[in-house]
Amino acid sequence: MGTVTLGVSIAVPEPYGSLLQQRRAGFGDAAAHGIPTHVTLLPPTEVDAGRLPEIRAHLASVAAAGRAFPMRLSGTGTFRPLSPVVYVRVVEGGEACARLQQHIRDASGPLERELQFPYHPHVTVAHGIAEEAMDRAFEELASFEAAWTVRSFALYEQGADLVWRKLHTYEFGGCGSSRTVPAQGSPLDSPTPAS
Repeated sequence: MGTVTLGVSIAVPEPYGSLLQQRRAGFGDAAAHGIPTHVTLLPPTEVDAGRLPEIRAHLASVAAAGRAFPMRLSGTGTFRPLSPVVYVRVVEGGEACARLQQHIRDASGPLERELQFPYHPHVTVAHGIAEEAMDRAFEELASFEAAWTVRSFALYEQGADLVWRKLHTYEFGGCGSSRTVPAQGSPLDSPTPAS
């Protein structure tokens, strides 16, 4: 049956998601259009395709136990020189993200894995590009602000073309019929983000 590469993340809603994706592309990051703007909960993980039903059930269980929480992004940070990444900072909602990712990677579930670096919730806006472009990303998005209520997370699969595609959205148990984060490119009634 082979393997698939999966990831789990929280989508950044519109208009922020597309704005940050466009800015990332504008800084020269060729991967920008293949990666929806997100906060990672499970980094790219190769699994046996036959385990997908078990993985879906596990994620549904994690989501059922979860509750909506506020998320706020503000300003920029970097992992340089350890890793060539510039990101927008998660200044509210980070603890909730940390708990979620621990439940997703729990040793009793099908997605147990060690992380290369300690978990640090963030939104990547530049990765592996020229230092000058990384500096631009850091400076130009320093005043970026966004806030919303997180009501779900999603499972993504990376295709052979390196594009990440959503397989399923998992709404938190306490969300009822609340509206989920729309796909990037869909309008959402939100204030215009600072840039």
